[in-house]
Amino acid sequence: MIKIMQAIRISFGSIWSAKLRSGLTTLGIIIGIAAVVANVSLGESFNVYFSDEINAQGSNFIIVYSQEPNLFYSNELQVIDKTPGITAVSPIKQQLGVVTCFSQKKNIDIIGVTEDYQDTSNIIMENGSFIRDQDAFSAVIGSKVANEKFKRKISTRSSIDITLRLDGNRTVTRTFKVKGIIKPLNASFAGGGIDRDVSIFIPVSTINQMLEKDDFSAFVAMSDNIEDVQNVSDAVDKRLARNFGVSSRDLNDEDAKPYRIFNQADVLEQVNKLANSLGSFLVAVALISLLVGSIGIMNIMLVTVTERTREIGIMKALGFSSTDVLLLFLVESVIISLFGGLLGAGVGIAGAYLVTTILKLPFLYSPYIFEAGLMVAIIVGVVAGVYPARKAAKLAPVDALRYQ
Repeated sequence: MIKIMQAIRISFGSIWSAKLRSGLTTLGIIIGIAAVVANVSLGESFNVYFSDEINAQGSNFIIVYSQEPNLFYSNELQVIDKTPGITAVSPIKQQLGVVTCFSQKKNIDIIGVTEDYQDTSNIIMENGSFIRDQDAFSAVIGSKVANEKFKRKISTRSSIDITLRLDGNRTVTRTFKVKGIIKPLNASFAGGGIDRDVSIFIPVSTINQMLEKDDFSAFVAMSDNIEDVQNVSDAVDKRLARNFGVSSRDLNDEDAKPYRIFNQADVLEQVNKLANSLGSFLVAVALISLLVGSIGIMNIMLVTVTERTREIGIMKALGFSSTDVLLLFLVESVIISLFGGLLGAGVGIAGAYLVTTILKLPFLYSPYIFEAGLMVAIIVGVVAGVYPARKAAKLAPVDALRYQ
């Protein structure tokens, strides 16, 4: 029986004798494996990117927002604050205001919060400090407000005028001292719908005083840890439902409650589903390329069998068995696939790195991706080579020698 090393040497000779044909066949595998490796890596990169984006918005956050006007007051704030597992909670009151600075007027979102908002939303200060509950007319501004909105950059201790519109077509204007500038987040998602980079934060008591109101539009809270965030969120939901007279049997009926509640675990679950779907789609597209490459190998090996019919007849006349011929053609197919897999895995990793660099995504490379690429290449080589190899092995020596 032919030895495996002898089969490899003969296969390399056959491949080298048809360099162009073998190269084009290998190219199909290179493209298929590269697409699979790159898309698997990109799928993981998107997964991590989306998770990092959400985590940047807050620590173990729970967000409650009203479905009706004038729904949340100090009583609801106390209900959430006293829920076991809640470590911080801030009410939110948001309104579009006109900000005047350096004789320029700009429409900017004004967000009323408490000092707990810094912890619940992972606010990191670039300059100065965040507002405190005892502050009155202090403001903390987003990085784009400080550096891009006006003709000159706003610094800490600068003064800005904020004008809000009241009922009855009235307006109220107050002067605020800039206490701090928030470090830019540069994230695609905004927790609670607030883009901190283009917003101005002031004490919620001050914005309510200006608006002559005492209600809140939403709450953002923080649980002890991410493992308990779902249980704490459910506890908050039950307490608020009871507060608004919603029966326990209607707790899961969103239409029965005048508010909506979601938490970090909910968002991460949805994001992971999105990332997994995206990854599956990318891999499915890549597998189509790999299928085309495997068909190319099968096609070229069938052509090789036809071209080498007389050679096969001579081999059998010299004592090579059908198993020897089968092994020769399988080894040749696997060598083409393995070489294509090596190059394809390298090209795929380089391609994934290039794409993640351009899109500013985290580049993730796990050794198993490279190993999986090679394993897939070998499997493709075996599967694509079985039929041509069996066809070659079944040729009768007399008929093969007569072939012209």
